[in-house]
Amino acid sequence: MYIDDTIAAIVTAPGEAGVGIIRVSGRDALECVNRIFEPARPGVRLEEKVRYMTLGHIVDRSDASQKKTVDEVLCVYMKAPYTYTREDVVEINCHGGYLSLRKTLELVLKNGARLAQRGEYTKRAFLNGRIDLSQAEAVMDIITAKTGKSHELSQRQLEGKLSGKLSEIRHSVTADLARITVAVDFPEEDEPEVTYAELIESTQKHLQEIDRMIQSFEAGKIYRDGLRTVIIGKPNVGKSSLLNGILKENRAIVTDIAGTTRDIIEEYLTLDGIPIRLVDTAGIRSTDDVVEKIGVERSKESIENADLVILMLDRSRELDREDIDIIDIAKDKKLIVIINKQDLESRLDEETVRQHLETGSIIHASVINNQGIDELKAMIKHMVEGQGLTADNDYMINNVRHKNALERAAKACEDALESLSAELPLDIIETDFKNIWDYLGEITGDTTSETLLDTIFANFCIGK
Repeated sequence: MYIDDTIAAIVTAPGEAGVGIIRVSGRDALECVNRIFEPARPGVRLEEKVRYMTLGHIVDRSDASQKKTVDEVLCVYMKAPYTYTREDVVEINCHGGYLSLRKTLELVLKNGARLAQRGEYTKRAFLNGRIDLSQAEAVMDIITAKTGKSHELSQRQLEGKLSGKLSEIRHSVTADLARITVAVDFPEEDEPEVTYAELIESTQKHLQEIDRMIQSFEAGKIYRDGLRTVIIGKPNVGKSSLLNGILKENRAIVTDIAGTTRDIIEEYLTLDGIPIRLVDTAGIRSTDDVVEKIGVERSKESIENADLVILMLDRSRELDREDIDIIDIAKDKKLIVIINKQDLESRLDEETVRQHLETGSIIHASVINNQGIDELKAMIKHMVEGQGLTADNDYMINNVRHKNALERAAKACEDALESLSAELPLDIIETDFKNIWDYLGEITGDTTSETLLDTIFANFCIGK
């Protein structure tokens, strides 16, 4: 697969700005821009000023009777292969207004380029061997990173830390596969005979490394997408007050009227580098109000999709059937229970609460007085970091596609170990090793179909 036509797109964000950039990439990039660019100094040529900014004007010559100046710009020509795409690239730095950029792009497209598709610059970088597929995906992770740590982990993936680890495992699998292939196809060759014991030992090492990578996914996904934390409970237990207390702003309406919150309120915050998607839900109770009933159903759906559930109970009220039902809904999730309103007289039987919980920690709080909020933050941080994620990790799996490929590779390792233990013929075992090699290659793009590539890059923005 190779693409050698010339593409162009606006690569800066839409809106008014000081500068907007149009990137032109491909074999005719220089020729295309030269047709519409006039250097301010006569005799200056872009091809003679590689990697230098050249002042000039974009001109429209479509009307033979007169040329029109579209914008004063700075152009830079970057010669292949030392560019992002490993193709000839020209970047036009325009004024950042919508019309200047749009008119300049239209002229570029009229003079030999076509509009770039989503992610096509990065796709060309991959196809031209500058980066592998996991590094290409890290580009979008860097763009969408929400915290310093998530940016750092994505940057390490772009630098090739994950690729390096995968390459190390695949190299070892390749060595095993080569020895098996020689034994199967060339039994007469004077080569040391491969033993089942050696292959078992090697495959166990592969499986351990792959499992370690799979285990990093849950924590890695949190740093990529945020820890989806859902606050649940009956009406008026203090859910909205907790949301406001954590955010330190009056984001949710707080009243003494039951059922004030009728829809999902979602906010984003960073807790010591950990991205948190905090969700306040409608109070869960039986109700005849049509709108509130919809809110209650959405609350229950939010529990199913939560990474962490914060269940709030009211210390000043006796535990009732609705409280117990809510506990039963949430008890299979990662759970923190907050017994709120410690400033009021207790009517809650805490022992009954503990009997209904399978797991989960309990925090005693008075949210209105900011009591217990710091303890909650510390507990959330401990839960995330307890999954083994630190900023010092060289690589971290945070992509569902990568995780699925690793799980298939792990299954192929298990199949190989089963076949080796049974001492099945090596030509059967050879298939299992080929599967391991292929599944790991899907992550880096070495064994990925064109259809999958199109799907992956379609999720990128135009201009990247």
